[in-house]
Amino acid sequence: MEFRNLGRSGLKVSEIAYGNWLTHGSQVEEDAAHACVRAALDEGITTFDTADVYAGTRAEEVLGRALKGRRREGLEIFTKVYWPTGPGPNDRGLSRKHIMESINASLRRLETDYVDLYQAHRFDYETPLEETLRAFDDIVRQGKALYIGVSEWRAEEIRRALEIADEMGFDRIVSSQPQYSMLWRVIEGEVVPLCEREGIGQIVWSPIGQGVLTGKYKPGQPLPEGSRATDDKGGADFIKRMLNDDLLTRVQNLRPIADEHGLTMAQLAVAWTLQNPNVSAAIVGASRPEQVRDNVKAAGVKLDADVMRRIDDVLGDAVVTDPAKTVSPPGRP
Repeated sequence: MEFRNLGRSGLKVSEIAYGNWLTHGSQVEEDAAHACVRAALDEGITTFDTADVYAGTRAEEVLGRALKGRRREGLEIFTKVYWPTGPGPNDRGLSRKHIMESINASLRRLETDYVDLYQAHRFDYETPLEETLRAFDDIVRQGKALYIGVSEWRAEEIRRALEIADEMGFDRIVSSQPQYSMLWRVIEGEVVPLCEREGIGQIVWSPIGQGVLTGKYKPGQPLPEGSRATDDKGGADFIKRMLNDDLLTRVQNLRPIADEHGLTMAQLAVAWTLQNPNVSAAIVGASRPEQVRDNVKAAGVKLDADVMRRIDDVLGDAVVTDPAKTVSPPGRP
């Protein structure tokens, strides 16, 4: 495993991070989830990403139990706040009330005194940004989180947060967690240039395109049994837009490039994201330990400019680059 600084901060993270969005507490049984976490630790992963909303708060509980007994100082545990975790009107968003209650609940579920990174899971258009940032700053000063980050924020939202933090003397955002892969590059036009200037690192999710970039989905063929595309607990909703024969054919044409470099398709996809110098870590998920062991082999892989150009040529106009497609919650003006 290799390590990178999280943005311009002093925090070191494993460049392959382990995430439990669609697995722990949902797609896989707890024994299997624990086995995947053990595999991640055995392979040198120290960075673990979750969120309060994953699997209706169960994902944090499973991760907490899986990491119990491990040396806390040797781990970087990340979680998030924004999406509803209860039925009430204050059980969501980035109000001071919800943030303060959510960090305490997350710490209980994770069985830890602090998280290394606490992230705003989306931008909240109904709460003053000053209120949100003050609450986050107070959490840092209380020692419940060491750093603050955001997820799926647009460049103008990140810029405004930095301005307010500087004006009011708050801790600055050190990370952004966007979707990023060979197929989904919406951060490259605006978010990445801003973050490079401001010392913010990307912790990217879905580097293998919800599994599409593994090559297991073949054009004109039935969906593999047990795959994310057949998951009725939410996984299928995220992948269906990419299951068209044109895109799947282009992905199959990446296989010779992977083969030439002794990589699996998944390793090539993860390694591709790590070529971007603004990426601090790529988050991988798994339902089986062998998937973890496969993905971590992307750590340290160097792809030269010619390989990167060949990938671009193969994918062509299947790549999404429009910054306006950054995921936003309802209510955006």
